[in-house]
Amino acid sequence: MPNYLILTEKPSAAANFGKALGGKSGSFDNFTYTITNLRGHVMTLKDPEQMVAEDLKKQYKSWLIKHLPWRLGDFSWARTYIKQRNLRTGKIESTKKLIDDLKKESKAGFDAIIIATDTDPSGEGELLAWEALDAISWRGQVLRANFMDESTTGIQKAMRQLRDVSDKMADGEYIKGESRNRWDFASMQLTRIATTSAKKAGFQVVAREGRLKSVIVWRIYQQLEAIKNNVKTPFFEVKFKDPAGHIFGRVTPQGDVVPWRFSTKVQAEQDIAQYHNSAVVNEKHQTRTQAPGKLLDLAGLASILAPRGFSSKEVLSTYQKMYEAQVVSYPRTEDKTVTPDQFNDLLPLVDRIAAVVGVDLSLLTHRTPRPTHVKAQGAHGANRPGENVPNTTESLSKYGASGPAIYDVLAKNYLAMLAEDYVYDHVTANLQDYPDFKTAFNVPIRLNFKLVYDAQKAIKVDDGEEDENNATKGKLGPDATPYLHEGANPKPQVPTTKWIMAFLEKHNVGTGATRVATLSEMARGTKAMLSEKRGKLDLTETGNVSAIMVKDTWIASPKITKRLFEMMDQVGQFEMTMTQVLDSATKVVEHDLPIMVNNAQSLEDLLGKPKPKVRKPRKVSEKMTGTWQGQEITFAREWSGHVFTDDELQKLLSGAEVSFPAKSKRGKPYTAVGKLAKQTFKGNTFYGFKLNPKPKK
Repeated sequence: MPNYLILTEKPSAAANFGKALGGKSGSFDNFTYTITNLRGHVMTLKDPEQMVAEDLKKQYKSWLIKHLPWRLGDFSWARTYIKQRNLRTGKIESTKKLIDDLKKESKAGFDAIIIATDTDPSGEGELLAWEALDAISWRGQVLRANFMDESTTGIQKAMRQLRDVSDKMADGEYIKGESRNRWDFASMQLTRIATTSAKKAGFQVVAREGRLKSVIVWRIYQQLEAIKNNVKTPFFEVKFKDPAGHIFGRVTPQGDVVPWRFSTKVQAEQDIAQYHNSAVVNEKHQTRTQAPGKLLDLAGLASILAPRGFSSKEVLSTYQKMYEAQVVSYPRTEDKTVTPDQFNDLLPLVDRIAAVVGVDLSLLTHRTPRPTHVKAQGAHGANRPGENVPNTTESLSKYGASGPAIYDVLAKNYLAMLAEDYVYDHVTANLQDYPDFKTAFNVPIRLNFKLVYDAQKAIKVDDGEEDENNATKGKLGPDATPYLHEGANPKPQVPTTKWIMAFLEKHNVGTGATRVATLSEMARGTKAMLSEKRGKLDLTETGNVSAIMVKDTWIASPKITKRLFEMMDQVGQFEMTMTQVLDSATKVVEHDLPIMVNNAQSLEDLLGKPKPKVRKPRKVSEKMTGTWQGQEITFAREWSGHVFTDDELQKLLSGAEVSFPAKSKRGKPYTAVGKLAKQTFKGNTFYGFKLNPKPKK
């Protein structure tokens, strides 16, 4: 019986695998196993200058534009451990220990290692697993478990369908993930070009550019400029209205010229004198139906929740935790439909889910698969409720503030698929004396799925156009009276999360999860490119600079970005080589470099003079001089906000301990206990208060 080491992506996944297989180690199907885990990516590409020959190091470390574009063939594409600060302790931690532990564990006589990381559309799961396997120099067999979710059924099914991926260069998902990783690394050149050029113009920002980021920031900038430069242009035209309030108008032709619209009221009043009351004729009624809206992806979900005050970062983080608890399905899916198996798996849970979100079961009568929503093709399936049904939506707040709202929207949207089609009466008519004046409106007959959830309405972006017949009721006619309608050119839509998601969806740029993750990243930290407040988007100074720098570039083009995403898919299907994909990065840099340099010249004209950086004066604590251990020393009288009293100073100089109330970096109160000591910081020796080490438990 073979013995396998199962490598999961993170501790929560390891726990779910243990639950599905019967423990952290044991036997399943026809093999024995041990489960271990990574913590996401454990290796990263080295800096450019660390991946080239010695004589090229200076050139690749430089941000000077004359050294660009890079010759990507110069790179070894070597990796190193990831070092980052622990937010809880404040210490810099490395993934070296995790790799060392994995290497030691892998030498326990395993016949193969099973990659059980997320089956990610971008190949990310495959890539981070191979990074770890390469780091421990694993030369044995490698198997892949592709699971659609972390449910017990999903994991067990995957473990019975293992496939051999020992040759990573024949593993399409790895090739896809590595190509994307290298492309994004190469796109660092665009950030260097934009940042260097902007700094020469006096703007001290880091202008981060790249796939999707540049498309988003440029589109937001364009829209904000359209709002700023918009001039209201009123117009007047003749329309008719019947006693019930139905509006009769002419079909507006394509283009800017509308012959019957006038810029002044006087002209329009002269025109209306030609018209008189007219009978309403040709009334027609047609019964129509509308199917439930499509299943939501993560971008659609985030855009719906944004106006409620939930940022993309919050939704992404909370959804991930809910997925790990199997309350919702896999987040980073590309699917907009579910498979027949996924539909059937969730069907027995429908009544419980409906009870949790308050949906009337009498509405859920369409419990057979809809061909528009259930298709044989697919992987993870669209975002939907998971196998663990909560008792209440309120209980989900433990995963994050948006937890209850995420489940409510996701569940109702899925349940709407099980309701009948919306049925309505489509009414049309025109005027007898003026046939070009027409009306059209809908009268609901049976709301059906709209009583559960209307996804199309929820994700629709307000285009500023008024639907004058939308709220009208009553019978048509019998006649209609001319009136003067006053309108204006529509005001540009305020940039919102819903608006940008709709734009990216229209141009097929990125997956729903990628869009949400990118928007979240762009709004994070002190170098944020944008702000997201209750769904409204605005640009920071960094965002404005980044946007202006990519005007007319390929990296900001939705068409080019869509093609780049397609190329990532093609390389994973071996329809294109990794070299060809990376060549496209060089072409983008070559095209965009002179454009960015030129764009920098307009920064001051468009944004005004750059704001001078105000440096906060460095706080210098009072110094004390005294005799300690027979020598005269100087040390700070203050430590972590606490100013030592004269009594405490005497104790410190005598070698005694002192204690006082203090707060950790996270604001947690504790009692600081310590004494004076000789210490070293960055190679420099100094004297000062030193906290006693915590006692070992």
